[in-house]
Amino acid sequence: MNLWQLFKKLSPVVKPYHWLVIATLLLTLISSLTAQVNAITLQWAVDSINHLMEDNSHTTRGWRILMIISIILIGKEIINVSVTFGQKFFGEKLRILVSQELSQNVIEKFLRYRMSFFNDDNNQAGKLQTRIDRGVASLTRLVQIFFIDILPLLSAALIALGLMFYANFWVGLIALVIVPVYFWITWLQAKKMGNWRREFRDNREKKNHGILSIINAISVVKSFNREAIEAKKQLELQKQITENQMLTRRVAYVFEGSKTLIEQIGLVLIIILTSFFVIKGEMSIGMIMYHVLLFNNVSAPIRQLHRIYDEMNDALIYSESFYQILEADHEIEQTGSLKPNLTGHFELKNVDFAYPKKQQVLHDISMTIQPNRVTALVGLSGAGKSTLISLLDKFYTADNGSILLDGVNINDIDTTYLRNHIGLVLQKNHIFQGSIADNIRYGKPDASLDEIIQAATKASIHEQIMQLENTYESDATMLSGGQQQRIALARMFLKNPPIIFLDEPTASLDAIATEQIKKSLDAIKQGRTVIMISHSLSQIIDADYTYVLENGHMVEHGTHDVLYQQNGAYKKIFDAMAKSLNIDKIASTMDLKKGEND
Repeated sequence: MNLWQLFKKLSPVVKPYHWLVIATLLLTLISSLTAQVNAITLQWAVDSINHLMEDNSHTTRGWRILMIISIILIGKEIINVSVTFGQKFFGEKLRILVSQELSQNVIEKFLRYRMSFFNDDNNQAGKLQTRIDRGVASLTRLVQIFFIDILPLLSAALIALGLMFYANFWVGLIALVIVPVYFWITWLQAKKMGNWRREFRDNREKKNHGILSIINAISVVKSFNREAIEAKKQLELQKQITENQMLTRRVAYVFEGSKTLIEQIGLVLIIILTSFFVIKGEMSIGMIMYHVLLFNNVSAPIRQLHRIYDEMNDALIYSESFYQILEADHEIEQTGSLKPNLTGHFELKNVDFAYPKKQQVLHDISMTIQPNRVTALVGLSGAGKSTLISLLDKFYTADNGSILLDGVNINDIDTTYLRNHIGLVLQKNHIFQGSIADNIRYGKPDASLDEIIQAATKASIHEQIMQLENTYESDATMLSGGQQQRIALARMFLKNPPIIFLDEPTASLDAIATEQIKKSLDAIKQGRTVIMISHSLSQIIDADYTYVLENGHMVEHGTHDVLYQQNGAYKKIFDAMAKSLNIDKIASTMDLKKGEND
């Protein structure tokens, strides 16, 4: 991506704030004109004082000259301060508004992306956050550079260069020749350092993601005493970043020294040439000061160019990864337009699926899920149960085969409409920053407090909430894992959908809470289509129909009694569950208790 392409991408974002751009440009023009006042005033002052010295005139005229100079220069500074304030204020306001626009655009965009986008190794949470934060910061800084840094310097330089040519062609030509030489050296610098900057960006993304991973897994790190190992990993990455920075700085100092030398050579040549014309009598002595100050206005953007160019290149590099996120239209979640009456009659025909860049997870899956019944998915970890639910909820699209819902291809159904009719409870549900009430209300944004309380009661969490100091206004993130799971269940109760997907809904709960939730789930299952993944014997037995998955294949299906009698995969899993619960000992204990009661 080059600078012109980047400005074309930014123009739609800047366009709504064109009045700020116009105001900044007008102030920039005024600032550029006032920047030449010093050169003109001091040239006149030097020549006027020189004439006084030659004529031995009275000092009264000298004081008058000094008074005029003081008034002009102070007045110029007052105007310049006001103009600079307005210019920076409007430029900063433009930067803030553009930052807001870019941030909102990228958030709204990636919220529409399919799940596979977030599962890509290049789109891990830490990397995405770095690319978005650095991208927005760099792009908005580019807007600020253009309207606050480059435009004033460039316009002042062009006016100063014009005045130098007007005064003397040869002096102006020297100043003009210096500029492209300086630009050429800066271009060479940027070209040489471009790959290093990209490497630095990639390493910084890895470092940020690594730190985020350590924080999220800090309990595991500490439990295995792996602090030193994790620190060593970060040190190795930090060394790569440091080496990259040192190499970049070393090369930058060489180029910057070369540019400073070119600038000083130009200044010396201008002083010598102007002095030559003064000696020949073609210029006044004040023209030396005049040309030196004007050349300073020409060279000012040159002195700032390396810094500005560095930041512009940073913007270009980070904008590449930022716009990869913003313009990943091929990742937008596909949606249909149909909104049929949904009861939950699913038909899967020869469905295959594999996650991006991973092995195939589901192989030729065919099954029928009857409406208003409880269907259980059983299998060992990694069998493909959760993946199957993700396909039914349109988080992913099947690679082959078809999925019908109430006779309609699921891809043709409006995605928002579909998910409004599905309640999903996972093994681990996300709790958002905010109050308990807001987290439960996520299931129904316009729910009243009474509705929230009813949902919490069904999820067996109401009494515990009422024991908190701020009850439903308490911070939801401070709840325990089991309590948070029940908040997720309360969301589903509040949503009250006709189709329910349960993926180990009681996995984080204790035995008593599990029994309480089971009663609530039994109540909400009535008259609904329920697809359930569970390792709970009681919930599997209660299912109307069960499908057994093994390594992504559908190996058995039927009712509990039929499947158990087949002595196949289901019986092995069921017996293993029973043994893990030590059913024999539990049964003997219950018999003993019964005998004592008798």
